[in-house]
Amino acid sequence: MSPTNVWHRYHAVWECRAVQTEMLEVFREVARHRSITGAATALRYTQSAVSRQIAALELEVGARLFDRLPRGVALTAEGTCLLTHATAVLDRLALARREVDAVRAGASGHLRVGAFATADAALVPRALARFRAGHPGVRLSLVEGVTGSLLSALLAGDADVVLVTACADPRFAVHHVLSEPVLLAVPRAHPLAGTPSVVRLAALADEAWIAGSAAPEETLLAPSVRLGFRPRIAFVAGEWTAKLGFVAAGLGVTLVPALAARAAPADVALLPLHPDEVPPRDVLAATLAGRTVPATVTAFLTALRAEAALFPAD
Repeated sequence: MSPTNVWHRYHAVWECRAVQTEMLEVFREVARHRSITGAATALRYTQSAVSRQIAALELEVGARLFDRLPRGVALTAEGTCLLTHATAVLDRLALARREVDAVRAGASGHLRVGAFATADAALVPRALARFRAGHPGVRLSLVEGVTGSLLSALLAGDADVVLVTACADPRFAVHHVLSEPVLLAVPRAHPLAGTPSVVRLAALADEAWIAGSAAPEETLLAPSVRLGFRPRIAFVAGEWTAKLGFVAAGLGVTLVPALAARAAPADVALLPLHPDEVPPRDVLAATLAGRTVPATVTAFLTALRAEAALFPAD
């Protein structure tokens, strides 16, 4: 069957369904008013149009639905039976239309946001709070992970939008959220702690480092490694609280994304680094490429960008 014929076939099916729905609505109105004339007035149809609809419906179900009386009509037993089903069908269709409208408007549904740890520290909670204020009927949930697992969750249908730090895969549509500076965390007693100027890598050549991996090219140090910097990693710690705890104890220094700065304890100093040596880290929101973006996701991205714009002023 050609694409044109398929289209005409489906178009005809939907037209038929629309006609059937209209017949049920007319049938319900006639039953409600016990009068073809009354139903015609309520529906703003002609009396003959209502009569034709009832006749067509009776022909389709194969039974008389109304007894025609000198004044008005009365449901037959078959008509009473059909009215119960017609009312249920029409009410369910009306409910479906309302729910679809609510989803289209972003007023209901379920929004599943995936994010990495530092984004969860403040950016995502603030964005979700802003979103909820305007969309109280939407259920919210959080998916935690790192970039790879979050993108996998998106592909598997377990998340609607995820925040990641890198994505060049064409299966995803990427939305830039912000570029966050990367800061140097040192103990308060460290000689650099009181330095007001930007720190250069040369000043860190002899430092012990706390990192998320023994391979520095797999951490925030990767851009610096590509420039020839060779950090001495003394401890491997995956969680930001652990890294900062080790720094506070004087066991080394570490790099901290600006989003995680709020988690730094009072006995840790955060210092700016030269952006040419330690460039800002991009924070991206990813959705599935080629898919219609739900209204809830669009609204969340708006809230996310609004909160991201406030972070430099925090």
